[in-house]
Amino acid sequence: MVSMAESLVRLSELAASPAVAKVASAFASAGFELSLVGGPVRDAMLGRVVSDLDFTTNASPDEILRIITPISDARWDIGRDFGTIGARVVTGDASEMVEITTYRADAYDGVTRKPVVAFGNSLDGDLKRRDFTVNAMALRVPEVKLVDPCGGVEDLLARTLRTPSTPEVSFGDDPLRMMRAARFASQLGFVVDAETRAAMSAMADSIRIVSVERMQVELSKLLLTDEPRAGIELLVESGLAQIVLPEVPALRLEIDEHHHHKDVYQHSLTVLEQAIGYEKSRHPGAAPDLTLRMAALLHDIGKPATRRLEPGGAVSFYHHDMVGSKLAKKRLTALRYDNDTIKDVSRLIELHLRFFGYTEGAWTDSAVRRYVRDAGHLLERLHILTRADVTTRNRRKADRLGFAYDDLEARIAELREQEEMEAVRPDLDGNAIQRVLGIRPGREVGVAYKWLLELRLDEGPLGEEEAERRLLAWWAERSA
Repeated sequence: MVSMAESLVRLSELAASPAVAKVASAFASAGFELSLVGGPVRDAMLGRVVSDLDFTTNASPDEILRIITPISDARWDIGRDFGTIGARVVTGDASEMVEITTYRADAYDGVTRKPVVAFGNSLDGDLKRRDFTVNAMALRVPEVKLVDPCGGVEDLLARTLRTPSTPEVSFGDDPLRMMRAARFASQLGFVVDAETRAAMSAMADSIRIVSVERMQVELSKLLLTDEPRAGIELLVESGLAQIVLPEVPALRLEIDEHHHHKDVYQHSLTVLEQAIGYEKSRHPGAAPDLTLRMAALLHDIGKPATRRLEPGGAVSFYHHDMVGSKLAKKRLTALRYDNDTIKDVSRLIELHLRFFGYTEGAWTDSAVRRYVRDAGHLLERLHILTRADVTTRNRRKADRLGFAYDDLEARIAELREQEEMEAVRPDLDGNAIQRVLGIRPGREVGVAYKWLLELRLDEGPLGEEEAERRLLAWWAERSA
């Protein structure tokens, strides 16, 4: 539990940090107000790492540029129309990125997707237009004075998310704030207050006026938090997910075939949590993996469309991996994700059941090679997703699956060492195939190459001489 005394000490330390002190001194010398605002103030008070330095000021964008230029070695004015200037501030041998924005008083008209920009003339006015009270606090610098016109300190101490004005007004100004509420619930571990939750449900349909790109960014930020489950549940409960990612709430309707979860929805959230756990344990210190997490959340979205009741009351979901892969590709394309993310997520979903055949009998070396080949650069992610997909409460079954996957990974490592499996190629390339068979470039070369690749996967490296002999025999039989 954070205390107010500790928070004030942290704010003083933040104000005294080299970049903050340098920017504050420059603006004070020029006769302008300056405050740290929003995230850095909130995170400092919570004892979290402050990763962004966001300032607000009564200086205009032109005046900000004039003041910041002498103390920075690079500047960006891409946000100038919104009053924001970015800069890299030099402090000794180091430098730090900052963003400085003129006081704002903009609003949304409820129809267009972009705010109508208007510059304000007071810090209080700027703060009252922000999304949540815990983000509507400012630290005046260099004097180190906390400004909190909306009760953000009380809400921070209570770990509560609440809007500065009524939620209807706040969400009416920018409906994306409803998705931000879900993200902050996960990012900060805060609870969204009842009035704000009710407004999210009542106003969920208004998210449709927000651009797809902005929704995609907010969804990604949510998935990249340490514990995204609470935020996803809030999106689903409020009805926002039905618009943004409808395949997820659809999972609530289906009973998991193992009957170990209330529904596939809860199973998918557990898989996501476990995937994050494996991600952190196997790759400590690495950046969060959006592709893996998206695949974990969506891996079973093909189940609603493939659900079948079998004799005796069993439930089956045949081919839900293939159906889910196609659905994920369609949804992520609609959300304007980049092509690599779309391709990789859909491929992971397509492959996520492949391992379970391994537990039914030992795979041959050729089957292991194919597993590695089909996964390609996604192999490590597939390892994690497959392990995370084991959510059974039957300890013996979980251990059996875990030991089987340990064995598979050990065999992959052994074969990789023996054969350099990442670069599995036939023993003969296209030019050699043409030389041996005496044929010109064309479709037949590709057919022969594919046959040699299958032979390589089945039997391992053959050597050039043996490969030529086998190729000639295959060609003669094929041509007979």
